[in-house]
Amino acid sequence: MKTSPITMPTVLASLLATLLLGCAATSVPQDKLEQRTATAIGRSVGNFTIINQKMEEGGRMNYSVATSDGASYQCYLYEAPAMSKVVTLGIAPTTSDAICTPNVSGRSATTPAKPAASSAACNALLKAAGKC
Repeated sequence: MKTSPITMPTVLASLLATLLLGCAATSVPQDKLEQRTATAIGRSVGNFTIINQKMEEGGRMNYSVATSDGASYQCYLYEAPAMSKVVTLGIAPTTSDAICTPNVSGRSATTPAKPAASSAACNALLKAAGKC
């Protein structure tokens, strides 16, 4: 069996292919995902669960969040390709902030729930306006 010698063009082609594959592969470390999500939804890490993670082309990750008190959110963030760290010398951040929207059933996301008439949030002015 005859083997061919390793040449510089072969090495360069292999290196280029490896780098290009590295550009396409993206993933978000779990701790970074949890921290970004905690900031977006105003909860502490550990008070919610991240489910249904799906990485799309272009580095966008869509996912759902369920909190310990029953609230739920639809979120996404972007993760730059691994090659971005090399190109920017590791200076630029590679993960965006998380963007989350609450899942609201039975009412518009822009319409807040009325406070209960017996709650501290329902004052005399709100009662007079019929807001609780």
